Amino acid sequence: MKFDTVIIGGGLAGMTCGIRLAEAGQRCAIVSQGQSAIHFSSGSFDLLGSLPDGTPVADPVAGIAELEKIAPSHPYSRIGAECCARYAQEVPELLRGAGIRVAGDSRRNHFRITPMGKAKRTWLTIDGYLTAEEADRLPFKKVCIVNVEGFLDFYPEFIAEEFRKLGIECRFGSFNHPDLEQIRKNPSEMRSANIARVFDREANLEALAEELRRLAPESDALILPALIGLVRNDSLEFLRSRVGHPIYLLPTLPPSIPGIRAQQALQHRFRALGGEYFLGDSVVSAETEGSRVARIFTANHGNIPFEAKHFVLATGSFFSKGLQATPDRIVEPVFGADTEFAPTRSEWYTLRFFDRQAYQAFGVKTDSSLRVLKEGQVLENLYCAGAGLAGFHPVQEGCGAGVSLFSALHVAENISGN
Repeated sequence: MKFDTVIIGGGLAGMTCGIRLAEAGQRCAIVSQGQSAIHFSSGSFDLLGSLPDGTPVADPVAGIAELEKIAPSHPYSRIGAECCARYAQEVPELLRGAGIRVAGDSRRNHFRITPMGKAKRTWLTIDGYLTAEEADRLPFKKVCIVNVEGFLDFYPEFIAEEFRKLGIECRFGSFNHPDLEQIRKNPSEMRSANIARVFDREANLEALAEELRRLAPESDALILPALIGLVRNDSLEFLRSRVGHPIYLLPTLPPSIPGIRAQQALQHRFRALGGEYFLGDSVVSAETEGSRVARIFTANHGNIPFEAKHFVLATGSFFSKGLQATPDRIVEPVFGADTEFAPTRSEWYTLRFFDRQAYQAFGVKTDSSLRVLKEGQVLENLYCAGAGLAGFHPVQEGCGAGVSLFSALHVAENISGN
């Protein structure tokens, strides 16, 4: 099978790169072994929340310009502040073009409310999820926090505790439906995706709206866990119109409805552009000719190779096995690419869980065009995008989604020559 570009990995970076290349007229394939980290998404896309020294960032674009001075190995610095500023304008349109409605400003972080009720800096948030312009101010004074009876991955009491610190009066409500009884028989089945399937049915969503109308009086707004809209695009609008009251969603613990929806939307957009998506397949080996990758072989296709002019490594980090740790080194398992890591294992981590962990910045070595290095030499047609890149701390710096999106666009730009 021959393509212009083959992308290994179907997460945020792989899908974004594939969409941009397909928009440019390339024939692309994505090989994805399964669910990506998008399924754990909070409904937001971070750009830059903090500098490496912990300084909070209000203006992400200005923060990236500062990164060039203090962290030259950061992916943003390799891409360049000017390119990053341009990509920050392109990404919202790319997401909206895939049907993911987002709001936010790359020149000013806003705050999204986490599943525990705390405010966290972010860049773009999917419409309908609770956000605020200031960390200590929410758009209501009295709120009703509503949960499904028996749903354990949402914590109204913790949320109320944080809201009360802001002077917000909180009360609680719950709702149930006969169609939930089947999945309630097994507590492990009471997960957000299974519940959302129940309320994708019009009659059940109407019943939920009726219950919310009962709970709405004496509150400025209703807060619901993200348990609607797995298939339907209009579930929240439907509830708001029927209830006639402000309704906001909060993400739950994984699996994530906004994440699943985003993954499905990106995949649909890629296929609509003519891309070929091979789900449930994994790369088992690769062949190079000189300084170029010639072909890869996958588990499902046996001795039938994927051949392409360009290849993109978007397999992610340790979570998705894009990087693997041995007792003394970090390995990239597909191509044997060079990796950046501390030479002594005791330097990889600290025993304090919330400390800045060194291993999070380990990853694949690349040149300034994000082409992969192997044995110190550039593989001319192999690029790396996303969480597998070295040089950044996605959690502490609040930049994981931004690095995936911007590196994907940068790689696509280099491949297409634009």
